[in-house]
Amino acid sequence: MKELFGSPGRKSGLILRIGQCVFAAASIGVMASASGFSTSTAFCYLIASMGLQVLWSLGLACLDIHALRLNKDIYNHIVVSLFVVGDWVTATLSLAAASSSAGVMLLFTKDTNLCSLDLQTRFSCRMFQISIAFAFASWFLLAVSSYIMFWLVASVS
Repeated sequence: MKELFGSPGRKSGLILRIGQCVFAAASIGVMASASGFSTSTAFCYLIASMGLQVLWSLGLACLDIHALRLNKDIYNHIVVSLFVVGDWVTATLSLAAASSSAGVMLLFTKDTNLCSLDLQTRFSCRMFQISIAFAFASWFLLAVSSYIMFWLVASVS
C-alpha cells in the first residue's frame, strides 16, 4: 500500500486533522461572538456543521495520536472505509454550510446594504465574513483528506 500525505496514523494526517479542527473551532468561535448570527438559518447551520467537523476531526486526530504513540498500523479495509464515509459526509455538510452562509453574506452586503447601516452591524458583518473564511479553510483541508482517503480505499482493497 502506498504512503500518501495525510494518511491516517501518520504525522501528516495528524496535521491535517488538527488544522481542520482548529479552523472549524475558530469559525464557531468567531460566528458565536458576533451579535445577531441566530437571525439567519444559514449561520446556525454553519455552526452546527462546524461543530460536527470539530468532533469528527478531533476524534480522528486522537486516533492518529494513538497510532503514532504505539507505532501501530491502522490500515484495514473497514477502518479506511469508515474514514472515507465520514470524511465525505462531513465535507459535503461543511461545503454546503459555508456556501449557504457565503450566499447570505453576499445578500447582506450587496443586495440589502444591511452591513452598511451602523458600526455594530458592520462589525457583525466582518465577523460573519471571517467565520465563513475559516469554514472554507476547514473544508479545504477536509477536501484534501477526503481525496486521500478515497485513494487509500482503492489501494487497501
